[in-house]
Amino acid sequence: MRVELVTSAPDLGGRPGRILPEIVVIGRSNCGKSSLINHILDRSKLARTSGQPGKTRLMNYYLVDDRYYLVDLPGYGYAKVSKVQRAAWDSLFRRLLAGEDRPVAVLHLLDVRHKPSVQDAEVSGWIKASGHPFALAVTKVDKVGTNARPARYREIIETLAVPADTPFFPTSATARSGREAILAWIGALLDANEPEP
Repeated sequence: MRVELVTSAPDLGGRPGRILPEIVVIGRSNCGKSSLINHILDRSKLARTSGQPGKTRLMNYYLVDDRYYLVDLPGYGYAKVSKVQRAAWDSLFRRLLAGEDRPVAVLHLLDVRHKPSVQDAEVSGWIKASGHPFALAVTKVDKVGTNARPARYREIIETLAVPADTPFFPTSATARSGREAILAWIGALLDANEPEP
């Protein structure tokens, strides 16, 4: 897998000029987003991880195999930023979803240890309303006992009221699980997006 950080953009105007499918990764601050991105891309320190929520402040565009961008968005929820900045990030995501100039799919991350928050549900609503393909990835499943996981999964799915056929990926960057399933989902989306010969 070839991976390159192409740009870090504060807004949509800074997106790469070359149009390729974008797999957008979004989740609440401190949900393990950077760790999961590193796991998906098989890199140890590509996305910056931190015990401090809100480390990602820009849209980071990673070019993968010269075929698509994996886009790391700022985390929402707990970051110690102003209400104005949080509103700007929300607006950025909604405008990204509303655009029709680029193929977009969304990977929405939820920490398996917590019931989805009001903001998780709000973001999920925006994603569903956009009509873009999307999937849920629950993170940190190694921190929950095997027997407790099914109930956690059901709570997330029911709270967010996602369609029954929504792809759902249990993941753990620590246990290195979930990567192949996510890459298979991305691969299927890319294949479906390719123009007819």
